[in-house]
Amino acid sequence: MPIDPSALELPRKTELRDRLIAWCEVNSGSDHSAGLGRMLAVLRDAFRALPGRMENVALGAGRPHAFRVVCRPEAPVQVLLNAHFDTVYGAEHPFQHCEIIDADRLRGPGVADCKGGIMVLLTALQAFEALPGEKRIGWEVILGPDEEIGSHGTAPVYAATAPRHAFALVFEPARENGDLVRARKATGTFIATCHGRAAHAARGPGAGRNAILALAEFLLATARLPDELPGVMINVGNIRGGAAANVVPDYATAEIDARISHSADAAKVEARLRELAAPINTREGYRLELAGGFSRTPMEATPATEALFAAWQACGRMLELQFDWQSVGGGSDGNLLAAAGLPVLDGLGPIGGELHSDREWIRLSTLVERAQLAALFLARLNAGEIAPPERRRT
Repeated sequence: MPIDPSALELPRKTELRDRLIAWCEVNSGSDHSAGLGRMLAVLRDAFRALPGRMENVALGAGRPHAFRVVCRPEAPVQVLLNAHFDTVYGAEHPFQHCEIIDADRLRGPGVADCKGGIMVLLTALQAFEALPGEKRIGWEVILGPDEEIGSHGTAPVYAATAPRHAFALVFEPARENGDLVRARKATGTFIATCHGRAAHAARGPGAGRNAILALAEFLLATARLPDELPGVMINVGNIRGGAAANVVPDYATAEIDARISHSADAAKVEARLRELAAPINTREGYRLELAGGFSRTPMEATPATEALFAAWQACGRMLELQFDWQSVGGGSDGNLLAAAGLPVLDGLGPIGGELHSDREWIRLSTLVERAQLAALFLARLNAGEIAPPERRRT
């Protein structure tokens, strides 16, 4: 008999709202180790409602811990569920508290990205586990503490974990129109540092070599790369350099955010950046250095993800939910899971918007809606109504 969506037991919206507010008022900025530790303790307490084995996962000296829960690892079908509990709002950021805007909208740090996603993930698993009958699928939850800064500590954990699973579900927020994420660009950070030669701005300016002006010339050329490389995105930010205004600056540095849709474009971008730096390095008294690179490869749609999305969309129709999926510029841990060989469905969290700003918001009703959708998908997968992609062999 097909799974009946009404059999899924879900909490009320207000209950989830109040818990989410408490979560989001624990500061867990990516660089706030103490806050990340407090948030980890909060999550451990919340996930005790589920069966399975919990553990804190060490990511290396000086790094915060990730969080893992494993349930039924002996089951023939294994599913990885992922989100992150760090935010872009550090301990000194003014955006620290939540505000109820209206009956269905909450504003607050991390309400959508990604503590709301963790709420959906947890609520969905609770509803699935509460269903009667035998459970034939196993699942593993990994919550990362460093997604907003590239997941450098968590990436090896994903690479080691991926071979155990048939596919991954990533609970990043849905788009503002409710769509899921079909594909994500690769993300990379480059640091351009220019060295020049200091001199007095009035007494001997000709003896100086202005590092700020040379770097600016390079950055302006870099910003034009999308015109020649379609699908590439470039943003220049965080520029520093110089000292007193009456000194020709001998140092300047800037960070460059680069995003690409196809893996082959990584080498093209890196090669062009070095070509643009080369003329400056031929000038007497100047040296322009480039560091960094792409930390996440693109998450591209595959036949396996197309099939998973079709099944997810069919579950949505059973709940009278209408949505599609779309390609986006932002990266997530879905990029890393896809690079590790897993089919990935991403953007499964609640509907929210204005992420990474002090206006971040969430539609509260979608906490219940998206949790019900995820629980229904897991229930139908468990019942054999949805076929998983063929499990990879290692």
